[in-house]
Amino acid sequence: MTAGVPPLDDVTGARQELTVVLPVRLLRVPEWSEGPFPFDMGNRSTDARIRSTYFTPASARALYGAPGKPCRWHLPLDVKHDGMRLLGMELLRAATARKPQLALAVLHFTVERPLLPVVRALAGRLPCEADAPLSGPFDPARLLDGVADLRAADASSFDARPYTIAFLSPAAQHTPALRAGLEGELPATADRWLWQLASRSTPEDFPLPPETAGEQLKDTVRISADWSALVLRQGTAFLGHRTDTGEGDFFTYGALHSRTVYLDALLLGALQRDHIDELTDELSEVFVSPRPARHLSALERNIAVFRSTYWRQHLTAHGTANDLLLAFQNQHRLPVRFNEILAEAADYSRLVQTQESQQISGALGVLTILGLPLGTALGILQVLDDHSVAHLYIALALSIAVTAAVLTTRYGRLVLSSLRGGEGKPRP
Repeated sequence: MTAGVPPLDDVTGARQELTVVLPVRLLRVPEWSEGPFPFDMGNRSTDARIRSTYFTPASARALYGAPGKPCRWHLPLDVKHDGMRLLGMELLRAATARKPQLALAVLHFTVERPLLPVVRALAGRLPCEADAPLSGPFDPARLLDGVADLRAADASSFDARPYTIAFLSPAAQHTPALRAGLEGELPATADRWLWQLASRSTPEDFPLPPETAGEQLKDTVRISADWSALVLRQGTAFLGHRTDTGEGDFFTYGALHSRTVYLDALLLGALQRDHIDELTDELSEVFVSPRPARHLSALERNIAVFRSTYWRQHLTAHGTANDLLLAFQNQHRLPVRFNEILAEAADYSRLVQTQESQQISGALGVLTILGLPLGTALGILQVLDDHSVAHLYIALALSIAVTAAVLTTRYGRLVLSSLRGGEGKPRP
């Protein structure tokens, strides 16, 4: 941090919102209201119908469900504790082919104390677990009791720590975050504050080297001159760049968007990561399976379902949601990983098809080796009009001997090897 700049861990913004996303295991369909949490602004409610207009139909179905097939539920709350207020919770079904009970729990908070220590505690960077934000009345196990269990740390999606989406608008004294005028230059300290909120760290936790600062901040989204966003692997932050004047200010709208459509763009990225993680696991098990062809067929079907249901890199005509999703995908290398999955699946498919073709050729070769001597012997007896049973047995014995002799040759061993799936190589 630049010398003389007040540390962010002592700053309480004019407006501070926090969304916490936790991976859970859904035990039953909750008896909550269907749809996402409908935050209100004036006489407008951001319910599923309104939010669906921001997204393509496929993305909207993944985020909000379809008529008669809900995948998201919400529960309004009003719980205050230790400078934080819990406004409500959401559950989004994140089922995969192997784990149909997976879900994401979303907790919406307003924070009235310094925000950075809260997100640092959620990241496990504070030594005292007694001050953990998700404890006491905010304990997810208590809030979700009977509805969902916290997912194990080895789950395929989020790590053991929750994902955070922090929003902070500055007051007049927070000059490190403020532009010089409506369209003036943004001080370098603004991006340092943004980095700390998104990375959930202080310079002592994670010193940002100036040589690589540009690379670390490459996924910063300049939404407008008023505010910016930064998407990292374990957190996203929104930071205002002009003074928040209070109720009715633009930042009321900005905070609403960070909790609704921008949150939904990040949730879709989390769903994509869950599925890509599972597809990667399935791909690694193709040749461990006793039936590779059947396993690969199921994998290819799961890939097709994922592509048609979840894999979107363009959510909407509204650019910011797209930018946030692309930044999330870039942080987790999702496009590269998915392209690798497609390439490996295609290679494995060709290999399995080659093995099956070899087995079919081997079976035909065995039939040829078995049938040719026997057919020749029976043909000779028929031509000679020989109906002797003894001669028939002799012909069968000779054909078996010839077949056994042929199977000991290089060609015979190659046929047997092909029948076994190409295991081993015939000796010269």
